[in-house]
Amino acid sequence: MTTRVFDAAEYLHSEDDVIGFLDAAVETGDVAHIADCLGIVARSAGMTEIAKRTGVKRQALYHALSEAGNPTLATLTAVLDALGLRMRIERKAA
Repeated sequence: MTTRVFDAAEYLHSEDDVIGFLDAAVETGDVAHIADCLGIVARSAGMTEIAKRTGVKRQALYHALSEAGNPTLATLTAVLDALGLRMRIERKAA
């Protein structure tokens, strides 16, 4: 039997997949997990292309968008913009 490491980036085929994936990450409230999931989405879209669109070096994006990273708000919004996404604020459910 041959096994390989699971990579969620391979399963993000549509905009709905990406939005659902990131929405689920945000629901956890875990900042490290959110950053990591955003990194997975960026990899699925092509990290080199995201780096070009954001003006942030590719290696810096890999680091910031990992579980060990802590992206600035500027990096977060730049990556979301490069992906054609935006943040939205809404009231928490009671």
